Amino acid sequence: MEIRFDPIANKSGEIIEALMSSPDMPDDEGVLFKIRLCIEEAVENIVHYAYSHEDGWIIASTQRLGDKVVISLRDAGIPFDPLAVPDPDITLPAEARQIGGLGIFLCKQMMDSVRYEYTDGCNVFTMEKKFNND
Repeated sequence: MEIRFDPIANKSGEIIEALMSSPDMPDDEGVLFKIRLCIEEAVENIVHYAYSHEDGWIIASTQRLGDKVVISLRDAGIPFDPLAVPDPDITLPAEARQIGGLGIFLCKQMMDSVRYEYTDGCNVFTMEKKFNND
């Protein structure tokens, strides 16, 4: 499934629901919880930060490949590699930690693969999650 949202301002919920209702998603509720959390983090980051002070677009897609689902988000916003941000030090108390970065850190922990590339003038953020077909 692939869908384009243009413009994206105030459409985080719509984008998230479109991805989560894709026929490519697994039936496993535990896996879906992890996928939803990571999709919410990635979509919110794009909607709120990718285009600075202007509105933009996003192409959201899902693909089922055997025992995994691949979620891809493409935007033409400000180039930004969220994976280049250092992981937060989760051993520190919450009040001593820097703001930001925890969501992407959780995505890296919950998904089987998380990739970023900047290609053809676009940010492409891709996540993969394996699941049991049984």
